[in-house]
Amino acid sequence: MSLIRKVPDFPRPGVLFWDLAPVFADAAAFAAVVDAFIVPTQVPTQVPTQVPTQQVDVVVGVEARGFLLGAAVAYALGAGVVGVRKPGKLPLVCDREGYALEYGVASLELAPGVLRPGQRALVVDDVLATGGTAAATCALVERAGVTVTGIAVLLEIVSLHGRDRLAGRWLHALLTL
Repeated sequence: MSLIRKVPDFPRPGVLFWDLAPVFADAAAFAAVVDAFIVPTQVPTQVPTQVPTQQVDVVVGVEARGFLLGAAVAYALGAGVVGVRKPGKLPLVCDREGYALEYGVASLELAPGVLRPGQRALVVDDVLATGGTAAATCALVERAGVTVTGIAVLLEIVSLHGRDRLAGRWLHALLTL
């Protein structure tokens, strides 16, 4: 926890931003985070009726810190990696999903042809707050014909009840606040 910085009033006044950049910059901490994601994905302990996440063909990382985590987790699992992006970042877009944030609205986009129907995906992001980003990512992935086998985040802000929006899904948070 000492590597996680609290940044008040970012990106808007009244919002507390949890800066994970020092975790990613510290080699030992980053390795520990990736290793901690891998172990739980092998034997799910929550929502046992879901498909075990050891059956992962592709890891879907959410812009932008989810790209860092997602790529490392995908490599460790021997899976592919796909990023979902904010609008205006992809040259070609096959689908878009809007969602509510703690402080506004946003949307995510998926490039065409990066996911194949029948694949199994693990969604990876840095922080679970209201659950909007994770829910939007799952919607994009599932509309592409891919099964979301689970969601993994580094930090869950419990007071924002994001887990409620993801009810029935296997969800692993390394840290909760």
